[in-house]
Amino acid sequence: MPGDYEDNVPEKIAKKQKEWEDKTLNPLLSKHPERLEKFITTSSMPIKRIYTPADIKDFDYEEKLGFPSEYPFTRGVQPTMHRGRLWTMRQFAGFGSATETNERYHYLLNHGETGLSVAFDYPTLYGYDTDHPMSEGEFGKCGVSISTLGNMETLFDGIDPTKVTTSMTINGPAPVVWAFYIAMAEGKGAAKNQIGGTIQNDILKEYIAQKSWIFPPAPSMKLIVDTFEYGTKEVPRWNTISISGYHIREAGSTAAQELAFTLADGLEYVRHGVERGLDVDAFAPRLSFFFNAHNDLFEEIAKYRAARRIWAREMKETFGAKNPRSWWLRFHTQTAGCSLTAQQPEINLIRVTIQGLAAVMGGTQSLHTNSMDEALALPSEKAVRLALRTQQIIAHESGVTNTIDPLAGSYAVEALTDEMEDQCYEYFRKIESLGGVLPAIDKGFFQKEIADAAYRYQKEIEDNTRIMVGVNDYCLEEEIEIPILRMDPEGERKQLQHLKDFKTNRDQIKCDRALEGVKRACEEDLNTMPYILEAVKTHATLGEIIGVMKEVFGEYKEPAIF
Repeated sequence: MPGDYEDNVPEKIAKKQKEWEDKTLNPLLSKHPERLEKFITTSSMPIKRIYTPADIKDFDYEEKLGFPSEYPFTRGVQPTMHRGRLWTMRQFAGFGSATETNERYHYLLNHGETGLSVAFDYPTLYGYDTDHPMSEGEFGKCGVSISTLGNMETLFDGIDPTKVTTSMTINGPAPVVWAFYIAMAEGKGAAKNQIGGTIQNDILKEYIAQKSWIFPPAPSMKLIVDTFEYGTKEVPRWNTISISGYHIREAGSTAAQELAFTLADGLEYVRHGVERGLDVDAFAPRLSFFFNAHNDLFEEIAKYRAARRIWAREMKETFGAKNPRSWWLRFHTQTAGCSLTAQQPEINLIRVTIQGLAAVMGGTQSLHTNSMDEALALPSEKAVRLALRTQQIIAHESGVTNTIDPLAGSYAVEALTDEMEDQCYEYFRKIESLGGVLPAIDKGFFQKEIADAAYRYQKEIEDNTRIMVGVNDYCLEEEIEIPILRMDPEGERKQLQHLKDFKTNRDQIKCDRALEGVKRACEEDLNTMPYILEAVKTHATLGEIIGVMKEVFGEYKEPAIF
C-alpha cells in the first residue's frame, strides 16, 4: 500500500522513473510516438502516462481511506458494502398514463427490479394539471402524467408501498406529489412510518441546470425545509431530498463541477435546516444524493470516493454533526443519458455497462441503467429489460462485488481522487467569494461554468480530438432496427375525462376549505406539509394546490445573463 512506504520512497521512485524515461521510454517514443498528443478524461482533465507513489507522496491511509463504514468513508458507508447487500436496482420509468406506467412497473418487478423510480411528464414537473393550456401536447411524453390522488392510486395499483421503496424525480411541486404518495399508501392501510423512498426535491440544481422551477428561491427553500421537518417527525424512513448532480452533468458540466456544485447545494440545504432550528443530527441522516455515471471509468470512481470524504468532513467539522450517520453520503446513480447516441443504438449497451461498473465500483447504494433506445424514444420493454440485465450481470457475474473498494491504493485512482477533492474545494472558495450558492445562481456563475464546459466538450467532438464511436468515427449508414415504444393514443383523452370526473365527484366545500388552509400556511409561514396532505385527501388536484401557493409565493423568472 502507498501509505506503508517509507518517507523517502516516493523520491526514489521519482528518480527511477526519470531513469526509465531517459533509457527506455524516450528512445521508443522517438520511433513510435503515442497515438495521441494529449490524453484526457471525459471532463478534459489531463491524464499522466503513469502514476507512482510520487503522485501521492503525502498519502496517509487513516486520513485518506480508513475502513468501510468508518470516517472518512472513502471506502464506503457500509461495513460489508456489496458483499453484504447489493445496491437497489431501480429502473427510472414513466410514460403516458398512470395505467401504462403501472404495467411497466409490474413488468420490471417481475424481471428482478428491487426498487421503483418515477419519471414525471413536464406538465407535472411544472405543477400543471393535464387540462391546463400549458400542458397541451405534452401529456406523458417525458414521463407519467400525475394530476390527482386518483392518478397516484392507479400508478401503484397492485404494489405494496411497505414492500418496495420508491424514488420520485420531482422538484418544484415535490411536497404535493409526496403528499399524493403518502395519501395513496395510507389508503392501502400503510402507516407513514412503514413507507420508504425518496423525493428529489432539489430546487437549487433546477435554477442551475434543469430549469423546471416554479417558485422563487426563498419560498422554495422554505418548502424543502418543511419536508425535512415533517419527514423527520412523521415519515422517518423517507429521504426527503436527493441532492442531484445528475442534471448538472447532463447539462454539460465536468465531473469536478458536478461534484462541487452538488455538494455546495447540499451544504446550503443543511444551513437552511439548521437556521430553521432543526437538529442537524435529526435530519441529516435522511439526506441522499444522486450522481451521474459517465464514460471515464476511473474519473467517475474517483468522483464518488471524493464525494464521501468531503461530505463527511464538512458535516463533522463545519456543522458539528455528532451522529456518524449524518456524515454518510448515500447516493443513487444513473448512467449518462447525454452519452447515448441515436446512431448504432445497440452500442449504448456497452457504454451503459462501463458506466454501471463505475457506479458499483464507486460504492453506489442504488442504480438506474439507461436503455439503449433512449436517444430515440422512451424505452421499449426489450430495451429496459436489457438495461436491468446489465445490472444483474455486473452483480452476479463480473466479480467486482466480491471485495470492497478494490481500486483503493491504486496510484492513479488515489491521485485522481485527491485531484477531484482539490478542484471541489477550489469551487467552494469561488462560490463563497460570490456570497454563497443563491447569490452565485443570481450572478449566473454555475450556468456559465457549465455552458463553457459543454461547449469545450462539443468542440472536441467536432474537431475530432475526442472520438465518439458511431458519431465522428466508426460510422455506419443503416436503418434503425430496434423496436420503438408506442403510447396509448387515447391516453390524453382518458386523462382529461378522469380529471373532469374526479372534480365532479368530490366534496367541493371541503376541497375549497383545504385549499384555503394551504394558502394560510404559506402566508403565515407554517409548515405546509400537513395542510397540503389534507388538501390532497379532499381531492384537490396538483394544479389547484400549486395555484394557491403561487398566489402567495409568486413565480420565478430567470435573470438574463450574457
